[in-house]
Amino acid sequence: MSERRSPEWTRRLLLHGTTDLVGRCRDFTRRALTEWQWLPETGSGNRSGNGGEDEGGDETAEAADDVLLLVSEVVANACMHAGGPSSMLLHCTAERLRIEVTDSSPVLPAYRFPTDPARPGGHGLLIVKRLARAWGADPVDGGKCVWVEVATPPALREHGAPPREPHGRTPPWPSRPPGPS
Repeated sequence: MSERRSPEWTRRLLLHGTTDLVGRCRDFTRRALTEWQWLPETGSGNRSGNGGEDEGGDETAEAADDVLLLVSEVVANACMHAGGPSSMLLHCTAERLRIEVTDSSPVLPAYRFPTDPARPGGHGLLIVKRLARAWGADPVDGGKCVWVEVATPPALREHGAPPREPHGRTPPWPSRPPGPS
């Protein structure tokens, strides 16, 4: 019996003692999404991710924008309510992207409806609920891990695009990790 494993990629960012956490996490995520072909390479002139509009590029770029907004909201929430995150993990498979933000507070996130919905602030978890396929928080040693999942865009699921190496080189490994075939 043959079994083919889906490609998986993981990136981890440690955040102890850093500043501009939201910006740093967004930049880190943007680089990973570019490597995983959710976004075009810088200077390519192509807004879409894996291929052009005919291959779902606009949908892929919109999904990447949603991911960047989700990262901003979850990291900002950790900054406001938990003294800032200690790490962020991105785990991408053919089916989903999971974002994990760990902080030192044991207090789990809770919806707080803003007193004035027209004013900024207080909308973070509502945005997360709206954009994420699933989200939650789990206690971990010394705090909690808030996780968010989004579906991998169809164009990337169908093509199984291999990640790019930094500076636009195609990596020398196959698009699927070795395993039973």
